[in-house]
Amino acid sequence: MKLAARLAVLSSLVMLTGCSLLGMREDREPVPAAKAPAATTKGGYYKDDGPGDNPPANLADIPDAVPRVEPLSRGASKPYSAMGQDYVPMTDARGFRQEGPASWYGRRYHGKPTSSGEPYDMYAMSAAHPTLPIPSYVRVTNPANGRSVVVRVNDRGPFHSDRIIDLSYTAAWKLDILKGVTPVVMEVIDPLAPAAAPQTAVVTLPLQPLPSIPEAAGMTYLQLGAFASAESADEFAQRVRQRLGNALPEVKQSPSGKLFKVQAGPFANVAQADQAAEAVARELGIQPFKVTR
Repeated sequence: MKLAARLAVLSSLVMLTGCSLLGMREDREPVPAAKAPAATTKGGYYKDDGPGDNPPANLADIPDAVPRVEPLSRGASKPYSAMGQDYVPMTDARGFRQEGPASWYGRRYHGKPTSSGEPYDMYAMSAAHPTLPIPSYVRVTNPANGRSVVVRVNDRGPFHSDRIIDLSYTAAWKLDILKGVTPVVMEVIDPLAPAAAPQTAVVTLPLQPLPSIPEAAGMTYLQLGAFASAESADEFAQRVRQRLGNALPEVKQSPSGKLFKVQAGPFANVAQADQAAEAVARELGIQPFKVTR
């Protein structure tokens, strides 16, 4: 009987020790896949995505994206399909406003090409949207705390019916939505709208009219923008004429491949073109560049 009792006690100790070791193993070596559903349910990052190992210490100092007129990305402007859903990108999103949940993406995509072809920088002020023009600029506001940021849309996504925009890590950090999917208000910014200009008083010299000169080969022009449709290019050119009057030579759009370029000129010389470019930047907030044709 004494031997039997000793064996019973020893058996119990072995069982208890075994349970203790198993519990320690589960705590120290969790299975990554087992935690993914919980993170997804809470709206956090998925699997091996998430914040970087060494995020910059100056996230608060990273400036918002500055809206400017840019040519549309050809590849990112075509209709496409993703996760069984068809999408038709917009070519003109002025006045577009959307409310809904926002998410963010980080190290899993950091350095990889975006839909615009640029490398994704999780520490830049950028975002992904399924159908907005690429590139375009939007103001995103977290109504829960009133925080607001301006980001540049240069990627496609998120491809979830319950999310409207994917933000970079820094943008999400500034809005305080790193904890997961959060309701936001998103508004497209028109670079040429008066509201997009700085709200400080600026004293500028009157714009001097430039004389028209006949066109000839090898003359200098200013390219002000490029658009996917002739209608958008014509509207843009008209607004430039209204804002700058006769301070620029003729402003018109012309087809170039699949794009419609808006150019001003010709100019009598490069110095005159540089002077006009400064006026365009000051009055319209865009940076034209010189072309020769």
